[in-house]
Amino acid sequence: MNEAIDLLVVYHSQSGNTARLAEAVADGARTVSSVTVRLIRAAEADAGHMRLTRCLVLCSPEYFGYMAGAVKDLFDRTYEQVREEMIGKSYTVVISAGNDGTGALTSIERIIAGYKLRKVQQSIIIRGAISSGDLEDCRELGRTLAAGIDLGIY
Repeated sequence: MNEAIDLLVVYHSQSGNTARLAEAVADGARTVSSVTVRLIRAAEADAGHMRLTRCLVLCSPEYFGYMAGAVKDLFDRTYEQVREEMIGKSYTVVISAGNDGTGALTSIERIIAGYKLRKVQQSIIIRGAISSGDLEDCRELGRTLAAGIDLGIY
């Protein structure tokens, strides 16, 4: 794998809820034809994906007030290999929460601080059942990130 990935959407989902949110982000981003978008499960993502991306969107369910183990595993598997190459790259987070989602977001952002990524959009936390409005918010996030990439902002 040596192709640049403008926008990498990494997710974990057991119920399908977080997958729907991640797919909506990717679908929104794909409306900007000049932007390369890759949607991938956290368990399948690796250091190569992280190295090649300009902008990272992490999508995780909230489990017991924490991020999904697969997302944490991605960090564990890639941190030492890519942390210096990740400095300054853009990111944001999408959380599907049964509770308030802040624990999952906080745990992700603590680790992201070690990568020294730059948060470029407000995180989205969806609490409870996913609505069509929530999916549209995720599509809009994808469109906004892709437009920023296209303009050279991110």
